[in-house]
Amino acid sequence: MHILFLSDNFPPETNAPATRLHEHAREWVRLGHRVTVVTCAPNFPDGVLYAGYANRWLQRERLDGIEVVRVKTYIAPNRGFLRRTLDYLSFLATATPAGLLQRSPDLVVASSPQFFAALAGWIVAALRRKPFVFELRDLWPASITAVGAMRKGLAARALERLELFLYRRAALVVALTEAFRRDLVSRGLPEAKVRVVTNGADLLRYRPVARDELLAHSLDLRGRFVVGYLGTHGLAHALERVLDAAERLRHRPEVRFLFVGSGASKDALVASAQARALANVVFLPPQPKAAMPAIWSLCDTALVHLRDTPLFRTVIPSKIFEAMAMGVPTLFAGPDGETASIVRRTSCGLALPPEDPAALASSIERLLDEPELARRLSASALAAAPGFDRAALARQMLDCFEHALHSEPVPEERLAPSEPTPPPAAAAHPALPARTRTTAASS
Repeated sequence: MHILFLSDNFPPETNAPATRLHEHAREWVRLGHRVTVVTCAPNFPDGVLYAGYANRWLQRERLDGIEVVRVKTYIAPNRGFLRRTLDYLSFLATATPAGLLQRSPDLVVASSPQFFAALAGWIVAALRRKPFVFELRDLWPASITAVGAMRKGLAARALERLELFLYRRAALVVALTEAFRRDLVSRGLPEAKVRVVTNGADLLRYRPVARDELLAHSLDLRGRFVVGYLGTHGLAHALERVLDAAERLRHRPEVRFLFVGSGASKDALVASAQARALANVVFLPPQPKAAMPAIWSLCDTALVHLRDTPLFRTVIPSKIFEAMAMGVPTLFAGPDGETASIVRRTSCGLALPPEDPAALASSIERLLDEPELARRLSASALAAAPGFDRAALARQMLDCFEHALHSEPVPEERLAPSEPTPPPAAAAHPALPARTRTTAASS
């Protein structure tokens, strides 16, 4: 099968869409399929070209057997509505002809959250008379109105019409969460047209390792209890409340908050931490994927933090799966929904109320003062990780493609929802040594 995939994020970018596509596509190639990815020159999230890349009309490279076609776009940082919209529209304008130039694809796949990439995918599929598969990563534009990046109005309604148009025209919609599936079915999409393939982690890359003491020393984290926030610093994450928790924990000098990444809120967070003189907060820029296991090795707990917005009950941040695979307990502070359910069901961490600095600070102290609880959560996280093995999920995605290729179009009448089918069991996580570390809590 030749899979043509349009996405405006791809490595060396390290955000969740880029990582998911790369790890899936690498597995598809390993299984004997041909994969072509149409994307742009890497620049996310700061709108700055990565070293060694140019913003040209058309350039090709090969990564892990994947054919990568990069197109020219209007490059903008991941902040500000107008410039980002121009960025998205420019990808539509250049990715569409690039997709039409690729030889003999069997089907076309495109990924949200920004729907202009998905629109490009549908246009290419329609003109080439190939099945179109929509990978639904986010309920956009609902997610951008939820964080206040765009007001509800004419533009939002137009994007919602585009959203529904693409869902209906797709041969299949592959959603990342059951909540997304339920949302689409509630809005009239036939249930047979929506499947769920969750996020996961590469269990060959992410596994328990001893703490990287040289790295810990360089960041003044030796002997500290490290709370790691690893990911996008965006409007959806309410990270100012995390700084409030850090302020509450000044009296616990052994605690450090480690922020790794970038995003629309990063500069404001750094300025706020400096203004508050928070010596217990450390910021690092985004790191390459190869460096992330060492970063995770420093963390005693992983922090997943979301704004108190009903829409965020439906999302599952991918970092919880990497934390599971590393054996790092998760503190999830967000609306009570899909992520909280996973955390409770797997006992991989603690689910906390959203935007509650007091509850967050108290839970950090609890893990610090109860090392046996932390060990139990770590063991449960490792036990749960094989259920979210990226290789198994990539094979599940291939099943969706085969279905889109060979099934008859689904009629557009409303169907009654049914219980979701759980993903197939993945291969067991390799037996690995327990995580070892020396912290103030255990010394």
